[in-house]
Amino acid sequence: MENPTNDLPIIDAHHHFWDLSLGKHPWLCGEERVAFRYGDYTAIRRDYLVEDYKRDAAGHNVVKTVYMEAEWDPADPVGETRWLHALHAETGYPHAVIAQAWFDRADIAEVLAGHAAFPLVRSVRQKPKAAPAPAEFVAGAPGSMADPKFRQGYELLARHGLHYDLQTPWWHLGEAADLARAFPGTTVILNHTGLPSDRSEAGLTGWRQAMEQLAAEPNTAVKISGIGVPGQAWTAELQTRVVLETIEVFGVERCMFASNFPVDGLCATFDEIFTSFKTITADMSANDRLKLFHDNAMKYYRPV
Repeated sequence: MENPTNDLPIIDAHHHFWDLSLGKHPWLCGEERVAFRYGDYTAIRRDYLVEDYKRDAAGHNVVKTVYMEAEWDPADPVGETRWLHALHAETGYPHAVIAQAWFDRADIAEVLAGHAAFPLVRSVRQKPKAAPAPAEFVAGAPGSMADPKFRQGYELLARHGLHYDLQTPWWHLGEAADLARAFPGTTVILNHTGLPSDRSEAGLTGWRQAMEQLAAEPNTAVKISGIGVPGQAWTAELQTRVVLETIEVFGVERCMFASNFPVDGLCATFDEIFTSFKTITADMSANDRLKLFHDNAMKYYRPV
């Protein structure tokens, strides 16, 4: 493995902060536990702030970061954006923000305008309704990307020049491709590599075909992150196929690496994650690696 202390500049395109004393994250500070793809998440039910992130990222040349909404109380989505701007004023972090929005809510126009009034906001995320398995997919389900009410709110993104950060399992990427095609002026950035948790040959074949369907739309991009597999150690060997096929499908111009910290800390250390990304891409040109680790995130998120 190459030395993780090398000077390759990194823009971490997807991470979180939270202060549980605010009482704004029900899934982290409430009594009820939510179903979670990595299983027991007790280890991250604690404050995670700038100094915690810096400690985890030490040894890698992280020059800027992009904050992803962290399931803040949906009754006040703009409150999270306001808190983050205060955090940035105090610490310099984060350098760009992906905010929470709910396209099928009656207040979506006000929420998007509220987010767009803050200078660090570049994109919003809503996790659309998703089936738990490919065989259970139902086209056009309420709350899905094909729901007319979802699309009515989604259409407002173009008014503010905001991207859409999409987190959904790969068997919904056909709907995502249709959404991207219907609204060509809005960029769709797929989170967590399409969630390829099934590493069987059949699972990876289905995942790749779905990724190809989304990548065929020119207004799409992908973040290579969130690829931990419960019960398996995070290694370069485990992740090589997913990483290289994602880059092959989307092209080096539309892929970004990200930590998903602290959530992916349930699967690996920050160092293990980024060292594996560096190892997997070691044979690529310096220019292509710079795009994957830094330049593409700068292009899409314009961190300050």
